[in-house]
Amino acid sequence: MTMRQRFNQRLADFGAEAKAKTTSRSAWILPKQTSSHAPEDTWTNKDNDVTPPSRRTWTSLTILGFWFSDALNMQGWESPSSIIAIGLTWREAILCNCLGMIIVAIPLVFNGAIGAALHVPYPVAARSGFGFHFAKFAVIVRMVTALFWHSIQTYSGSFALTNCISAIWPSYLNIPNHIPANIGVTSQQLASHTLFWIIQLPVLLIPPHKLRWFFLFKAVVVMASCIGVAAGMSTYAGSRGDIWKQESKIHGSAKAWTILSCMMSSAGGWATMATNIPDFTRYMRGGKGQYWQALFLPVISTFLGVMSIIATSSAGVIYGEYIWDPTSLAAKWNTPAGRAAKFFVGFSWVVGQIGTNLSANVVTAANDLTSLFPKYINIRRGAFIVAVIGGWVMQPWKIENSASQLLTFMSGLAVFLAPVAAILASDFWIVKRKHIDVPALYNPHGRYRYWYGINWRAVVTFVISLTPNLPGLANSVTPSLGLSGGIVHVWDINYLYGFWVAVFVYSSLSLLFPEKDTLIPEAISGDDIWKEEEEDAIQTLDGQYTESADALSEKHEENEKTSEKTSVF
Repeated sequence: MTMRQRFNQRLADFGAEAKAKTTSRSAWILPKQTSSHAPEDTWTNKDNDVTPPSRRTWTSLTILGFWFSDALNMQGWESPSSIIAIGLTWREAILCNCLGMIIVAIPLVFNGAIGAALHVPYPVAARSGFGFHFAKFAVIVRMVTALFWHSIQTYSGSFALTNCISAIWPSYLNIPNHIPANIGVTSQQLASHTLFWIIQLPVLLIPPHKLRWFFLFKAVVVMASCIGVAAGMSTYAGSRGDIWKQESKIHGSAKAWTILSCMMSSAGGWATMATNIPDFTRYMRGGKGQYWQALFLPVISTFLGVMSIIATSSAGVIYGEYIWDPTSLAAKWNTPAGRAAKFFVGFSWVVGQIGTNLSANVVTAANDLTSLFPKYINIRRGAFIVAVIGGWVMQPWKIENSASQLLTFMSGLAVFLAPVAAILASDFWIVKRKHIDVPALYNPHGRYRYWYGINWRAVVTFVISLTPNLPGLANSVTPSLGLSGGIVHVWDINYLYGFWVAVFVYSSLSLLFPEKDTLIPEAISGDDIWKEEEEDAIQTLDGQYTESADALSEKHEENEKTSEKTSVF
């Protein structure tokens, strides 16, 4: 058979498979995994299962690369602008950003330990505290947030790609616009968005445990770009600019509340990761490496903020205006050397936005979909669905061009995630004391069923934590409401209040009214499934060899690769 004949045969097979899947829902059903702890009448798939030993490849260095990948993004570069713009100094902007990162690092580390210890994703881990069915509510809350941010990060990345293309072909910026103004996007911007989406998609489909190389690549590229832009701009300006000389425009108690509010804004941007971090730490080789996150996130975010302030202050000297958007800043470089720099800066932020989407949004939402629809969706299918919804269905150009109240509301979604993160952490550390029955997390009729799959303690905690923050959220989205007084000040400390009140309430209710069936003297590992398969594989007859658990899980990987070759997904 010639190469052309093989290609035609493969194309015909693809067409037949696609036709079968469009005409029959059963064609999309995933094979039920024999390694699952779930009972026969409950569907699950390999992406929900306990992480096999062969996939536990992450180390402390991987976590460092992961946070370089996640924290180095365009929104992080621009974040000091909002703080300085409301009247605080650059020192206070850096302080707010750093303390906000420290605040969110506490639940981040506590919940990261859950994934490292149990090797299960967040949707499965949440069943211990929320109950088997109420955990789906916590999953949906986080999934919606991830979808919004994926949409915004994708559209932001398209502007960086515009820098790359226009640095080579300046006429790219002159593409005639044939799209009505009320749509909110031009023909050129839509072309960049389409190209960025196509470039990003293959990376998003890579299994999470194989992403170490990309995290490290992004760390090197984006850090080099940030340092280069800050150094180059300050050298060219020949002056440090006026940002460093600005005095605070807010004083007294108003300043104190403003600082607290800015800290909550910085923390709220990472509320999703503080909740879903088990999705990544489940791949840890050991349990101790994840604790470095408490240092990595504040340091990386502070570094990015300082580089941003240096470059922006220098831009005020050179261009007479502060330019906080790194792509808008690079767009002004039109000399031959400037165009080369524009291309590199654009490329670095293309990589940066893909990395952030990958680590903070796509894997997050894909894991949620696999837990909600395990019969039909695995991580790869979930990533594709998220990419389509975030990139096109949600129309990110409308989100970016809409009123600022929408972005305020999205940041305010942190108040919904604070009690979720608190219940997850306090259930594992305080109530259960790390004694979790992992196989029971997969059984809807097991010890974590509570009352019809709902833990009423988690429901009460969620209401008490969330309710006092709702008036402040409404007032921030619609300032015309004119709310004032103590209820607004609760909003100024929204994440602190929401998290720690939830920890206190949930722990108290669980200790005063314990669900005794869920309290066990020792943890029950989910790794027993691998030990059982290892024992089954031991062959003593005819000189056959003994297979280890790692070898068995590697064999599972090979079987998965073989099955994937016969299907698009």
